[in-house]
Amino acid sequence: MIAFLAWLLRAVFRYRSDVVMVNLSRSFPEKKYAELQEIHKKFYRHFVTIFVEMLRFGRYRGEKGRRRLHESHLVEFTNPQEYNRLAAGATQVMLLQSHAGNWELSIGIFYYSYGEKLDMDPSRYAVTYLRLSSAWADRFMARNRTAPVSDLDFKGYVESFDMRAFAKEREGQKFCYSFITDQYPYNGNLNTRVRFMNQETPTMKGGASMAVKQDMAVAYLRFRCREGGGYTMTVVPICDRAAGKDPAWIMQRYYELLEEDLRAQPWNYLWTHKRWK
Repeated sequence: MIAFLAWLLRAVFRYRSDVVMVNLSRSFPEKKYAELQEIHKKFYRHFVTIFVEMLRFGRYRGEKGRRRLHESHLVEFTNPQEYNRLAAGATQVMLLQSHAGNWELSIGIFYYSYGEKLDMDPSRYAVTYLRLSSAWADRFMARNRTAPVSDLDFKGYVESFDMRAFAKEREGQKFCYSFITDQYPYNGNLNTRVRFMNQETPTMKGGASMAVKQDMAVAYLRFRCREGGGYTMTVVPICDRAAGKDPAWIMQRYYELLEEDLRAQPWNYLWTHKRWK
């Protein structure tokens, strides 16, 4: 079914097919056209898989749902001890994420550890999102993304433009923030430019700036596809304490790590976005 839907999207409806191919060709100029075509096909399978998994994720509600999510091994957190080390050394932690893996599953992070327990709980965790123009779609996505923690003390699904005030209220408290920070910038005052996938890339630095201001530990949250299905999450430290660091340096390091992932799994990214306008 996924293969058929991917074919429809790619070959019949041609949903942003040209955008995907342009992004791939500019990001991987060393690859031959046949290789790019194969990545193009694999991307659409991955894209459809993300959507199907997102719909299923909405069913993991309540205690029973959390148990099913954990037992599914859909995502495995490979090094909770590294996150715990960062959290022990700083009052707050900033996890910088991307549109690799399946970012729609991120709020299930508490239930993905199968060894050492992750020192994090829903009442002290926040993720950013960008409000959708459709009120119905925005409510639907919020309900789906927060399904595993919907009956818990979770107040951390925070619209991007409200995050500064949210974080100010919690300054000095034990807390973890997760920013998906590879979108095309929508706030000119927070931009910087980095080198990413052979191209000069404008990027937001709001999460990095917040981490520097509040002296957080900063890490890149690696989200790779697992052979046979599912994903692995891995914390890759960027700095144990961010005070005194340049936010632009943090973002450059973030993009270097993301580029490592895309070179390892070139289909594993949201190539439909017009990231280089």
